[in-house]
Order: sequence, then structure tokens, then C-alpha cells
Amino acid sequence: MTEKLRSFLMRSDVRMVVIGIIVFNAILLGLETSSTVMARYGALITLLDTICLTIFIVELLAKLIAFRGQFFRDGWNVFDFFIIAISLAPNAQSMSVLRALRIFRVLRVISAAPSLRRVVEGFITALPGMGSVFLLMGMIFYIGSVIATKLFAEAFPEWFGTLAMSAYSLFQVMTLESWSMGIVRPVMEIYPYAWVFFVPFIMVTTFAVVNLLVGLIVNSMQDAHQAEENVKTDAYRQDVLDRLVAIEEKLNAKERAPD
Repeated sequence: MTEKLRSFLMRSDVRMVVIGIIVFNAILLGLETSSTVMARYGALITLLDTICLTIFIVELLAKLIAFRGQFFRDGWNVFDFFIIAISLAPNAQSMSVLRALRIFRVLRVISAAPSLRRVVEGFITALPGMGSVFLLMGMIFYIGSVIATKLFAEAFPEWFGTLAMSAYSLFQVMTLESWSMGIVRPVMEIYPYAWVFFVPFIMVTTFAVVNLLVGLIVNSMQDAHQAEENVKTDAYRQDVLDRLVAIEEKLNAKERAPD
């Protein structure tokens, strides 16, 4: 019984149905933000949302029955359990923040879709390397903020008056959001050689460090994909070996059998 339930839950068509319900429920939660829609269809939307939540609870209980103690050994199962627990928050007005967190149900698509799961696993694997890159970027921002404050604070106190304001302005420059016409060109009207500071800063932070982060994530995703493929290959190899052993045992049994 348990094995059949586990096989049923692991079927691809069952997973696709679950993903469809998750997406449908996310649309319902979005419609709940419209006062016009809720005024006309509020009762229906609430009913459908309750049905979706009931399906999620039944699925979670089925997984608990099928996998038993192994359920909480899988991080994705724990993730699903946490999301459903948030969804069961009371509907009291004082719990409105928890009610708003129900939209996190859409994140269950990640645990249900293997491709999205691989992306998240790759991102998590890249976190240690990303920590070193963030530390490097923090040092660059600190040095840049000190220099910018000392150079430009007197003429542009709204952008570079303090270390924190300089760091925020440099972050805007790094994102390339109105960096030229919004900050650099006005600064260059007072300090013509300000480009000597800003251009290398952009080259280092935007084009070097940020691309290094992207490279780390892509490399980790490739490693996660390769590890998944290796597991599949090992499972297939073991299956072939088991079949060969079974065939060999049958042949040996026939040879030992009396004519």
C-alpha cells in the first residue's frame, strides 16, 4: 500500500496536476487583491482557494504516509511543509501579515518542477563562493565610498555627504540606473576629472564582480545537473548489472538442472 502510494505521488502526470493547481491557486491569490473582483466573485474565489489548500494538505498527508520517517530527510518536503503551515494561519485581521504570506504557495512550483529545483540547488551550492565575492565587493564599496565622500561631499552633500550616502549613490552607479545623466555628469560639471574615479569603479563592480557572481551560479548549476545525470547513469548501470546477474543465475540454474 505504502509503495503504491509512493509510486503514485512520484508519477510525472501527478506532478503536472499539482503544478497546475499551484499556478491556479497563485492566480486566485492575485485576484483577491482586487476589490472589484472580490465584490463580485469573492465567495467563489474563497471557495476555490479553500479547495486548493485542501488538496495541498491531502497531498502533504499522503507524502507523510508514503515516506514516513524519510519525509523530513528531504529538504524539499520540509519546504512544502513550511509553506502549507503558513497557509493554515488564522484569518483574523491581526494575522493579516501571515495571510499575505499565503502567496508563498506559488514557490511550491520549485519543489514540484525538477528543472526549477536544479536551478535553486545550483544557487545554494554557489552561496559559499558568492560569500567571498560579496566580501570583495564590500571592500571595493567601502574604499570607493571613502574616496567619493572625501572628493565630492562638499559640492554634492545629497549624494556623497556621508559614507552611507556615498555607498548608496555608488550602488546606483553600479546598477547603471541613471548613473551618467543622474550622477556622473552633474559631478563632472564641478569636477571634470571625476570620470577617472567612476569609470574604473563601474568596470570593476558591474562588469567584473557581477559577472563573476553569474559565472559562479552558472557553474554550480552545471555541477548540479552533472551530479543528477551521474546519479541517473549509476542507477541505469546498476539496473543493467542486476539484470545480467539475474540472467546468469537463470543460465546456471538451467545448466545444473538434470536433462
